[in-house]
Amino acid sequence: MTSILAASGVAELGRDVPLLTLLVLIPALGALVVGLMSVLKTTDGVAKMTGVGFSLVTTVLAALLLVAFDRHNADFQFVSQHEWLPALGINWKLGVDGISLFLVALSGVLFPLALLGPRVTENVKAYVAWLLLLEAGCIGSFLSLDLFLFFVFFEAVLVPMYFLIARWGYARRSYAALKFFLYTLAGSAFLLVGTLALVFITASNTDQRVTFDFVALQQQQAFSSGQGRWLFVAFAIAFAVKIPIFPLHTWLPDTYEQSPIAGVVVSAGVMVKLGTYGLMRFGVSLFPKAAEDLAPVLLTLAVIGMVYGALVAAVQHDLKRLVAYASLSHLGFIVLGTFSLSDKGWSGAVAQMVNHGLSTAALFLLLGMIYSRRSTTKIAQLRGLQKSAPVMAAVFTLVMLSVIGVPGLNGFVGEFTILLGTFLTHRWWAVAGAAALIIAAVYMLWAYQRVFHGEPGTKDEEFGDMTSRERWIMAPLVILIVFLGVYPKPVFDRIEPSVDRILQSPAGPAKGADVRLGPAPAGPPPSTVVEGSPN
Repeated sequence: MTSILAASGVAELGRDVPLLTLLVLIPALGALVVGLMSVLKTTDGVAKMTGVGFSLVTTVLAALLLVAFDRHNADFQFVSQHEWLPALGINWKLGVDGISLFLVALSGVLFPLALLGPRVTENVKAYVAWLLLLEAGCIGSFLSLDLFLFFVFFEAVLVPMYFLIARWGYARRSYAALKFFLYTLAGSAFLLVGTLALVFITASNTDQRVTFDFVALQQQQAFSSGQGRWLFVAFAIAFAVKIPIFPLHTWLPDTYEQSPIAGVVVSAGVMVKLGTYGLMRFGVSLFPKAAEDLAPVLLTLAVIGMVYGALVAAVQHDLKRLVAYASLSHLGFIVLGTFSLSDKGWSGAVAQMVNHGLSTAALFLLLGMIYSRRSTTKIAQLRGLQKSAPVMAAVFTLVMLSVIGVPGLNGFVGEFTILLGTFLTHRWWAVAGAAALIIAAVYMLWAYQRVFHGEPGTKDEEFGDMTSRERWIMAPLVILIVFLGVYPKPVFDRIEPSVDRILQSPAGPAKGADVRLGPAPAGPPPSTVVEGSPN
């Protein structure tokens, strides 16, 4: 009864307060405040704690959103809509459903940890400001229900990420930053062209005013099958670069290797999910027939990326590059689940976005701790760390097992559900993709054995264990990794209604491919809920 009353109280708050708008504006305001501190000559310590404070407020708002979210409602909730450029059909429109809910929550968890993680000693105010601006862009992308607004946020994340790499990265940071920026900017050009073409084709074929409203465009489907296919290709290329999907992946290893630890934590944990989320929300949802027709191509590229990433990870000599290619391989699982076009595959893909973000962020935070002590992440230069750092070894083991997909940890839940959904609709792609899991066990266990086992070298004997501060930073990730592995039901309860509503709608791509384990949901076609209401 207490929990019901608490949830009701939060829901009432959501009706009176534009919760989703605040989730975007609070970190953006924090970036502005911290940026102004440079003019006011504020100390770096005060600026950093101010940034952490703004980020934690965002975390609290994300937690309130989780509590108030109605898990029985498949529609967009807490919709916030205001006119922006009405003459062009552009509005400030935000909404959240089961697909975007946990990605917002993931952002709320990882950004404060990134700010509290490895310290920087120069240009601290700019560093904190760019991270907060990146957080605002990511959350805004996950919540946008206007295609133009989504494009603005989708593009906005490029600028702070570029400066984080170029100013606080490692030896080849300038090269990595430029490569990242050019690749993702080129992908965004396809998104812009596809968006404008979709909007004007729809307006022409319906004799209505131009609108960028996602819900309206999804319901109208006012384009021919040929037009839909080309539009889907434009959207798919943009999101494939951001994920990235093989062979558009070459920016990822360099970016992860040369980024500062905080940058790579939020990039691998959150930013690349803009691509996987975009494929679901805008690619498949807007062009279901084209997605169904081209699913074999995307499934093939996903499997190639999974196996290729795993094989290349197995031969890496640097832990950061190993984790980068491991991340590439496991992102392929999300694409596999998406184009299985089954509700189990989609539910697993959404869950795996969150699980991948938690596990990969935890690995990179641990690598940052290793680098801060030894100034290297080269496997050949590290040996026997388990003797001098047993707590770190234990945490690393747990996170490593979650990446491999050991039952009882979060990685298993998403990957198993994805393989189940894919096996029932596209059997041979699931079989081929499962091979990547076997290779992942090989390279992760081998790397762990070489770094943590054996007799420590001279420098490794002085390797310090995790400090109290580092343990507190890792604690939320460890708790979530275990909790989501043991009890994922609350997550799937909120994901599945929205997934079912999209895939089982008359225009959905899963016609004749219903692999649900329960009855189909009843209710009207996709719509939005009035502002602030979870009902």
